Amino acid sequence: MVGKFLETLYTKVFINIIVENIQTVVYVEVCSKKDVLQSTHKVFETTTINSKMYEFVRSFFKETPFYYISVLDKSSNQGAVPTCVPSEMEKYCDINSSEYICYSDKWAFYTSEYDLEAIKHEYRSIGLDYIFSPFAILANFFKDKIESSLSMFVLVEDNYLSFTIFDNLKLLYAEYLDMQHHRDDEDMLIDSSLDEDDSFGIEGIDLEEMSSMNDDDDDISGFDDFTNIEDLDNGDDMDEFSEIQEIEERVESDVDISSDGFNEDYQRFSLIQSALNTFYKDPKYESQFIETIYIADGIGTSAELKSYLEEEMFLNVYVRKIDLGAALSEMAKAEANEI
Repeated sequence: MVGKFLETLYTKVFINIIVENIQTVVYVEVCSKKDVLQSTHKVFETTTINSKMYEFVRSFFKETPFYYISVLDKSSNQGAVPTCVPSEMEKYCDINSSEYICYSDKWAFYTSEYDLEAIKHEYRSIGLDYIFSPFAILANFFKDKIESSLSMFVLVEDNYLSFTIFDNLKLLYAEYLDMQHHRDDEDMLIDSSLDEDDSFGIEGIDLEEMSSMNDDDDDISGFDDFTNIEDLDNGDDMDEFSEIQEIEERVESDVDISSDGFNEDYQRFSLIQSALNTFYKDPKYESQFIETIYIADGIGTSAELKSYLEEEMFLNVYVRKIDLGAALSEMAKAEANEI
């Protein structure tokens, strides 16, 4: 009773942390009962908590004893499985080294214990009340569609995709997709192809043979035309030299483009396509033909992603904008019995 009475005297503060690729967004809601009195957010150019972020968060929770701090889980070793039965979950993940929570008694999301401890340690100066799975955020955001359709559902974050397939509340498949890991794999393939390519002639040069050629005057004469700078005054030679330069520039340009990889929306499309193919081919999953995808867009993707999915995979595509900070706050309020 005393606790309930005190709650009427103070506001409640919900502080929500979203770590992006190179920055962190902190979204705050100040609430009285079910009303939001104030909402604000601030961006910090860091992916770990620093003094500025600490002081910003502290400025809110020092005003009330009723505050809740949440963070969106970005652990690489996380996912979701189509069962809540531990013996069946072992087919999909190592539950002995993970913590998991059942969702609606139908499926579960999990994260490695090591990653959870690392998150808690990072925010030990302010403390954490909730670490929310992106799969729970996705299921909550598309609750109306998940209950009544067979479709793909994807949450798009700054550097990650949470990929799921539901059939009328039944989870069929899920995967947490890391774009940076995908880019690294592409770079390794590009580097490998360049190493194997002899067109640049690097591996074809025998330095000992060149040394012996320099010792032989007759062989040196073979380089006369190349080393005579005066020959470049000839117009025909200049044209030929320019053509060689253009070819070299085109080759360098091609290498640069390959190194940068595809644009980010094409990478997202590629990851979605790969995940769907895994769902179709892996015998562990009850694969069914998927025609529709719902995307929760948390970063503002371009229209290209929708076009790729429609034109290359012939999917019906529906995109909803999601404010990840507000979505976290809604989950925290639900946990705190505010809704």
